[in-house]
Amino acid sequence: MVNTKLNNKKFVFIGDLNSINSEVIIKSFNIYNKYCKLLFVCSKKSVQNELLRFKSNIKINIIYDPISFLGFQKNSINIFEIPDKSKFKYINLLNQLNVCNELCNLTGFDLITFPINKSVIKKHINFNGITEYLGEINKTKTLMLMYGENFSIIPVTTHINPKTIHLHLSEKKITAFLNFLFKKLNKNKELLHFKYIKYLCYNPHCGENGLLGNEDIKIKKILLKKFNKKIIGPIPADSAFNNYNKNTLFLSNYHDQALIPFKILNPKGVNLTIGLKYKRISPAHGTASDIKYKGLANVSSFLRCTQI
Repeated sequence: MVNTKLNNKKFVFIGDLNSINSEVIIKSFNIYNKYCKLLFVCSKKSVQNELLRFKSNIKINIIYDPISFLGFQKNSINIFEIPDKSKFKYINLLNQLNVCNELCNLTGFDLITFPINKSVIKKHINFNGITEYLGEINKTKTLMLMYGENFSIIPVTTHINPKTIHLHLSEKKITAFLNFLFKKLNKNKELLHFKYIKYLCYNPHCGENGLLGNEDIKIKKILLKKFNKKIIGPIPADSAFNNYNKNTLFLSNYHDQALIPFKILNPKGVNLTIGLKYKRISPAHGTASDIKYKGLANVSSFLRCTQI
């Protein structure tokens, strides 16, 4: 669903610039500014440095009223400036993200968040990711929907140590997760319409009737008891992605179980947060700092963020 109207306004959290973020923005500049208005909430100095590094002649325009976008210039990078206030990168990143969140709650405009290196923040505070952080500061539950052009996925657990996954798969937690999911799907039917919802098994071969673990027996009982006509499964994860279409949503028990096939089969996929008062979207790629400034960054996921 592409909005070609110039009043399609979105705030942008520029993320960690030790990454491909600036390259993606510069490469896609002449495309996204034709159909949407992006207001970057960041340090002007940081953007200036990146433009110089890429020898770009794109101009910067400062916006002083982010609510109205007054003075927005189509052919510039428009910035609502949040100067760095600390020598610690994580404080500056969280400050910018907090301002973005406040602006989106005030206006209802979408938020695009560029990737960050979680370890930069995690070594200072308890931080599992932007999805979880936005849920925490807004005092609400959030789900990470990876929204693809071929299929979509939601992990039941997100950024946690794999050895603790089974602790999060109790009947109470899975039931609460599914109830919350269907509540949000019903409220966002225009965008989040899925004909098939498939739950992936936790163990290889669905546990082989308990020989490899009882988790899938438990999951099957939960689905039969309360979600029999709404969800297919649990089904073996190793063959699940042989049969899909754009109206299919896979539910995975843990992050990489579905994120790996998703990223391989959905080059234009995006991360869409469910549970906030506004729409938060993020490119599906990471910081990719190993290829920064090499001209190798793929802009397709970011451009889809600007079009949803």
